[in-house]
Amino acid sequence: MVDVRPFRAIKYTSKAGNPEMLVTQPYDKIDPEMQNAYYEKSPYNYCRLILPIEADKYNVAQQRIIQWLEEGVLEHMTRPAVFVARQEYSINNEKRVLTGLIAALRLYPYSENMVFPHEFTHSAPKADRLNMLRTVQKDLEQVFLMYPDPEGTTIDFFRDITKSTPLINITDPDGVEYTVWEVTEPERIQFIQQALSDKNMVINDGHHRYESALAYRDEMRTKGIDCEDAAFNFHMCYMVPVQDKGLTILPTHRLLKETKLTPQVLEEFKRYFTITDVATDVEALDNYLTEHSEEHAFCIYDGKKAYGLTLKHDEHVYQFVNTHTSKETKIFDVVILRDIVFKTILKTGELKIDENIIYIRWTKAAIEKVNQGEANIAFLVNPISAKAVLELALQHERLPEKSTDFYPKPMSGFVMMDISPSSEKL
Repeated sequence: MVDVRPFRAIKYTSKAGNPEMLVTQPYDKIDPEMQNAYYEKSPYNYCRLILPIEADKYNVAQQRIIQWLEEGVLEHMTRPAVFVARQEYSINNEKRVLTGLIAALRLYPYSENMVFPHEFTHSAPKADRLNMLRTVQKDLEQVFLMYPDPEGTTIDFFRDITKSTPLINITDPDGVEYTVWEVTEPERIQFIQQALSDKNMVINDGHHRYESALAYRDEMRTKGIDCEDAAFNFHMCYMVPVQDKGLTILPTHRLLKETKLTPQVLEEFKRYFTITDVATDVEALDNYLTEHSEEHAFCIYDGKKAYGLTLKHDEHVYQFVNTHTSKETKIFDVVILRDIVFKTILKTGELKIDENIIYIRWTKAAIEKVNQGEANIAFLVNPISAKAVLELALQHERLPEKSTDFYPKPMSGFVMMDISPSSEKL
């Protein structure tokens, strides 16, 4: 049984100013340029908590939380609540709406088969978030999860809640409109708790945060603090049904900084792929991927020429794929790209983010980086469906890092959750 609880959130007050000047993208999506821009927006911008510029960032964040609470810029809400959050946005001129629940979810090790990861993690980001948790003892950001709801029970619940007056409504710089509703009525909270109790949860974004929270929980237990209802046994999460049509995954294109596209490499590609010349503009590249979305297809761009690659239906190719990838992940393009193109043909070895490989969400941006000399080759891919990711995770399989880009990300700064040992029990 999955345990979902309301919590007495900490949120900004009107003293903090315009909410649109306060909220941010998740910390791991904030680059130095964005960080500076957030700092300029407001002395109370949430970036100053989740990703301070200052050297002693963990203690700086902690001192700011204490100070802002004392100043009345932040406040504890009077009653435990869960929150319904809606994101309205456009992709390729198509309007989409995603709605989910923000609540405290009990932390479960992956071995308990309650919460499932879908990709691998790195040690450095986990260490960073664990240090932040130890210092501030607050869940500053949500873990983004999805769950199956074929009956639409939670979807109907969200639809009912969103008919009422929201707690907050803002639009971010990307044009995504965020609306949040507070739910405090015991009967409504009990209903959604029951509706979610038998659901398996799959992590969309926030694997590092979730695993850091598990480590922090275990540390608290080793210190003799072992109350089942203590807040550190939970994490603030944003949970959405996989059936929600607004749940979007964008492609994550791969750009190699050191490898070059030579005639010999192209010849090697022909062993596994059918190669087609493609125009070097964004529309042509995107069209090729869309037209071959039911196949294992990629586009390559090296600053001069572009090619479309479609996996051959030859027996020797499938034998290679079957031998080198697991039964469940062999069907995914990013795995084929990693195992056939990168490891076998290009022999890239271990690829490190920003050092050897760059991950880019938009085709236009990928082309520009190659044109500007920031990378030698762009490998453009089709996105994975949310349903496929969920099914894969539930079978205890994981994709390579940066295989998915759920969009839009949950905004940070609406609410935080106190998980200190002295906080109220949930």
